[in-house]
Amino acid sequence: MPLLAEVQAHMRDALVLGNAAPLLPLIIGGRDPRKRLTVHQRHYRASLVEALLTKFPATAWLLGTDGAGEAARAFVHRQPPRAPCIAEFGAAFPDFIAGAPGAAQVPYLRDFAVLEWHLGHAAVAIEDTPLALAALSAYPQEALPDLALRLQPGVHYLAAGWPVDELIRLYLEDRAPEQYAIAPAEIWLEIRGARGAFRMTRLDRGSFVFRCALREGDPIGAAAELALDADAAFDPGRALTAVMWEGLVTGIETNPAGANP
Repeated sequence: MPLLAEVQAHMRDALVLGNAAPLLPLIIGGRDPRKRLTVHQRHYRASLVEALLTKFPATAWLLGTDGAGEAARAFVHRQPPRAPCIAEFGAAFPDFIAGAPGAAQVPYLRDFAVLEWHLGHAAVAIEDTPLALAALSAYPQEALPDLALRLQPGVHYLAAGWPVDELIRLYLEDRAPEQYAIAPAEIWLEIRGARGAFRMTRLDRGSFVFRCALREGDPIGAAAELALDADAAFDPGRALTAVMWEGLVTGIETNPAGANP
């Protein structure tokens, strides 16, 4: 009798890879175990493809239903879920679909799909209680550069080479102009949401770099230095005040990784 782990591995290979031979001798009852297994194989593929396309309806709208469906089926076969949480399945789909047939004619497809992925995650987040600007007054001025700020869970950032925020608004607002011209344009987006709602805001490059660094856990001083490298006109004091006033900050860490000893 094979071990449970071996049976599970055989089942995975049968469902994901289509390699059913090692599993068939273990299936008892009925006239044709292969037919019964085929039902599970079809259900596995169909349920994952449906789950994936449910996360990327705008991307399917942009690429076309047939093209998106074909890409989803290929993705499910080549990159099956590696975690028990189906909500996280599809994070790599934007990179994958960028190489799909027909994607070469849509050079902004990856940026568009990444934006849609962030919007979906932002919309289901639960916003934490933000800190008031006065919370920083509890620390001496010289300590501020070494503090790290914890941001809202529903905040994401995207640097894109195309104005994909304008394009996705056409989908969200169900507008289909007779003609729409899109040209390359570097944009820096903040995506923020909670409890079914979201919004997209364009940032200047310095503010974008600053907020991205804060979200990654960098201390305020290090984040400001990165922003100044990206934009010499960046104002650290104004940027720090803005993230506090906008309710982005939910916590302060006094000894973050990367802070000066």
